[in-house]
Amino acid sequence: MLDHLKANNRAWAHSKIAADPGFFKRLEAQQAPEYFWIGCSDSRVPANEICGLDPGEMFVHRNVANLAPPQDANYLSVLQFAVDVLKVKHILVVGHYGCGGVRAAVGGERLGLIDHWLHPIREVCHDHRHELDAIGDERQRLDRLCELNVMRKVRNVASDVFVQDAWTRGQETSVHGWVYSLASGLVTDLNVTMSQPADLDRLD
Repeated sequence: MLDHLKANNRAWAHSKIAADPGFFKRLEAQQAPEYFWIGCSDSRVPANEICGLDPGEMFVHRNVANLAPPQDANYLSVLQFAVDVLKVKHILVVGHYGCGGVRAAVGGERLGLIDHWLHPIREVCHDHRHELDAIGDERQRLDRLCELNVMRKVRNVASDVFVQDAWTRGQETSVHGWVYSLASGLVTDLNVTMSQPADLDRLD
């Protein structure tokens, strides 16, 4: 079963070795990525490929709608490892336009457990309801909510104790907010980068 995937794997591994015979030996020795990607689980948003990076160059955590909930032990464990052990220099919170999780969060249907997971998006929607209500086109309104969700998650990450402690001890790490377009393959920088505690004051 899945012979085509196994064949793809062999072809991929062969191509990497052909281009760089020591590639996998270096990967085996250690990982030392400068980047930590917090993104959506959507299969159309592959972190390394979007940024043109090889395995070993991007540490990745993905979940539905690219959330960064302070009560989620999985996310917090990955964040702590990225900051305290790998000492990444850049944390990228990356949402994407057309996100099904964002749409589901405000769609009005009861979907079960996922409703609880998506609750932070409904909070963002409520906090920015006047701006969002003023956008007549539904697709544009959801796209803006995707951006606002990323911006809120940048704040969540930057205010977390692991990041705050890293800044206190002089560790250089920045938290960035991007949105990826499925239609064009391009990312948009939302210009909400935080690199020190004082930056929290300028993002509501």
